[in-house]
Amino acid sequence: MIDVLVVDDDFRVAEINAKYVGKVPGFRVATRAHSAAQALAAVERGTIDLVLLDHYLPDRTGLELVHRMREQGHGADVIMITAAGDVATVQQAMRLGALHYLVKPFTFAALRTRLDSYAALRRTVDRVGGRGVAGQEQVDRIFGALRTAPAPSAPGLPSGHTAPTTDLICDVLYGADHPLSAHEVAARTGLSRSTAQRYLRHLEQAGRLRLSLRYGDTGRPEHRYAWVAP
Repeated sequence: MIDVLVVDDDFRVAEINAKYVGKVPGFRVATRAHSAAQALAAVERGTIDLVLLDHYLPDRTGLELVHRMREQGHGADVIMITAAGDVATVQQAMRLGALHYLVKPFTFAALRTRLDSYAALRRTVDRVGGRGVAGQEQVDRIFGALRTAPAPSAPGLPSGHTAPTTDLICDVLYGADHPLSAHEVAARTGLSRSTAQRYLRHLEQAGRLRLSLRYGDTGRPEHRYAWVAP
């Protein structure tokens, strides 16, 4: 198993990211941190393989943390997950050795693609490492393992539906631990309730969601949706 440290100053975002990680085979969340100091203490315990790191932390930036980790000889790998999209920050992350850089907001599919490529990198390094010395072919395999491809879009979308919005709604339902109403999906995605209803109806008809009814005091049932697709 690959032990992951999730670092984000927002407790709710850290929880969501941790749930995402837990859904990817081969990965488990070792702990969460909400500041650079907490993250450094976790890394110093020596059980972390991969750090999912936000840049905006209350005590220092994520990249300052990476620099400190390297100064102290900590070799945990880093994937940046942050709203910081300026080129200077991206370049600095590359120079400090971040393996991937994921800009918020992102989908579960986008994170899983990065995690899968990271797992492939570790497998490739393990295979090549047994030879002691890597030739150019082996080096190319190591670097090639980090390449990611765009996640495939859902086929057969109705007119007026887009793949990014479909993915966004699927991610919300996939990460939920109980069925959600259209109102709840709209609140979590930032979409209008009518748009959420339209997409939910299509996904339910396509067999990707399960519809259940909850009756309240008004007698009119509330439609609630749960993820069922593999």
